[in-house]
Amino acid sequence: MSENAEHPLREMFCRVAPTYDRLNRLLSLGIDRRWRRLLAREILTGSPRRVLDLCAGTGDLTIELARRAGPETEIMAADFCPDMLERARDKAVRRGLRDRIAFIEADAAELPFPDGRFGAIGIAFAFRNLVYQNPRWERHLSEIRRVCAPGGRLCLVETSQPRSRAFRFAVHAYLRLLAVPLGGAISKTPADYEYLGRSARGFLDSESAARMLEGAGFSEVKIRPLLGGAACIHTARRHAP
Repeated sequence: MSENAEHPLREMFCRVAPTYDRLNRLLSLGIDRRWRRLLAREILTGSPRRVLDLCAGTGDLTIELARRAGPETEIMAADFCPDMLERARDKAVRRGLRDRIAFIEADAAELPFPDGRFGAIGIAFAFRNLVYQNPRWERHLSEIRRVCAPGGRLCLVETSQPRSRAFRFAVHAYLRLLAVPLGGAISKTPADYEYLGRSARGFLDSESAARMLEGAGFSEVKIRPLLGGAACIHTARRHAP
């Protein structure tokens, strides 16, 4: 059995990697880029010395961080899918930022970093993959807290549930009737996009996600809804010991 076969999410993201960026732009109408810029701004608040883009994927958030951060800021990108990381490296090279970023293949359940390594950790549209119906979700949150410095910040952007019932129905219909079929057809991996759509429809609302972060040892949790609550930025601070 291959290593990927033992980790179905890793296998899935390796399959969708070739079309991942193109479909993100198409299915979000490009709005995801603006949301990552907003997240990068949050992550760099206070000029942290070391920053981790966790579950970095093809590196869009990493690139934004490298563009915005000063030369004194160390930027690291970690992901468990080598195919995604290879595309992130290529993207950094094309933008002249390769020397600003360290790329690490790593599983979020076993991060190869010392305790309290990072002053800020960012996660862009991957938090739900760490916690949605994932048997290792508590381990993931524990590891994120462990490598976050006391007083450091966790900043994430993720799909959410609009408060308006009518708008929530419209968002779910868009995912079910357009995004999932189109994503599956273009990527030629319909089962993968069925999972991505199902996890987005079934994921936590913003208040429930905030309570999850608080239960994992983070405080000062703030919520910023995006597009009527279809997505949300959460920021939180790790409790000091």
